[in-house]
Amino acid sequence: MPRKKDTITLSIPPGTKEQLEAIALRLQIMWGKSPSISGLLVAIAQGEYELGEPFKLNDQQIQALDRAVGLLVDTGKIAQAQTLVQLLLERGNLNPPLRQKMMQQMTQSQVAWRVQAEQQIQKQEPFLVNYGNPQGEIYTYNVRYAQIDFFEKRYYLDIWCDETEDIKDTKYPELIHIRCLRLDRIQSLVPLPGGEWRREGLNTVEVQLHFYNGLIKSYESKENDIEDETVDGLRRVTRRVFNTFWLLREVRRYGSGCEVISPEALRQQAREDAQAVCDRYSR
Repeated sequence: MPRKKDTITLSIPPGTKEQLEAIALRLQIMWGKSPSISGLLVAIAQGEYELGEPFKLNDQQIQALDRAVGLLVDTGKIAQAQTLVQLLLERGNLNPPLRQKMMQQMTQSQVAWRVQAEQQIQKQEPFLVNYGNPQGEIYTYNVRYAQIDFFEKRYYLDIWCDETEDIKDTKYPELIHIRCLRLDRIQSLVPLPGGEWRREGLNTVEVQLHFYNGLIKSYESKENDIEDETVDGLRRVTRRVFNTFWLLREVRRYGSGCEVISPEALRQQAREDAQAVCDRYSR
């Protein structure tokens, strides 16, 4: 026995019927080969389609979600990252470069490089990494030790590798085997079963820093600080460092409250950086 249906009579302005049919056609709500206004009304009533202004993300929300996607990928939470990427693509009204980046993110995040790297670290088993730098060059590293560290906004894979020929600047020969890799620039990661794992970890250089004025009390000791004492109105800190780039970034934030004392090559580099800033402001 056919189910009884309710009927209604609508009074609508001229042209509205055609507009409703156009909406039904766009949503592919059809009765046979014709758009169905009745089907459109039923779909709206059942909550299958939204009414009013469509939901969109503003610029601040897009920036926050973009950063969250990067952190989720870095920490191996791929499914959650893909959910946010899909939301951005559907609701973000993204500019073309950011949309392209999100599409690439959807593809690249299929492989959780951090998860694979952590497995190799846990097994203490070497691996090969193909890595693309910002200039589009691809390098292959034979990794014999690795650890994952957080610097500023993201996680990085810090490695000890056999290769040295890609290092042009040898100011710090102790660190010539160290590389700091962004997880999202890794192209592939291949285990090397049976290889020798470097148990000594990453090479380091000892850096001495002096802190002055308010930083004497406000400086917070770091995990790799090996000496920390306050003498004659200054605070002297010695730290083991495997990446001078991140150390100089930190020193610049302290301004005149921090001075690099040794090694001399790093002190000279800090001096040149400070002079370059002064020169820029003196133009």
